[in-house]
Amino acid sequence: MPTKAQQDGENTAPKTAERKAANGQRSNIKPVRWDDCGMTTSFANVVNVIHTREEFMLVFGLNKSVNLSEAEEMVVEINQQVMLTPHAAKRLLLLLQNRIGNYEARFGEISLG
Repeated sequence: MPTKAQQDGENTAPKTAERKAANGQRSNIKPVRWDDCGMTTSFANVVNVIHTREEFMLVFGLNKSVNLSEAEEMVVEINQQVMLTPHAAKRLLLLLQNRIGNYEARFGEISLG
C-alpha cells in the first residue's frame, strides 16, 4: 500500500538512499529534481491515443460544442500532443491506474456513463 508521500506524488528516493547509507549499503538511486520553470498548463476534455511500433502519441483537445444534440458536428480544438516511448507509455498507464485507484478510494467511483 502506498505511503501518504507516494500518494501525494512526493519523491521517496532520498529517504531510501538515506536508510541504505545509514546501514552502510550503497545506493544507485538518485533524487529527482522537477524543473517546472518552462511549464505551461492547458485544459483538455478530449484525449485520443495513436501509436506506431516505436511511439505512442497522446493527442489532447478541447470540445467546444456546447449542445451536442443540436450540433451538426463535434468540433475539437487540438491543443497539445505528447509523444512517448512504449516503455514510458506503460509506466504512465501504471501510474494512472494507481492514482485513479487512490482517487476513487477517497472520492468514489468515476462514472463514464
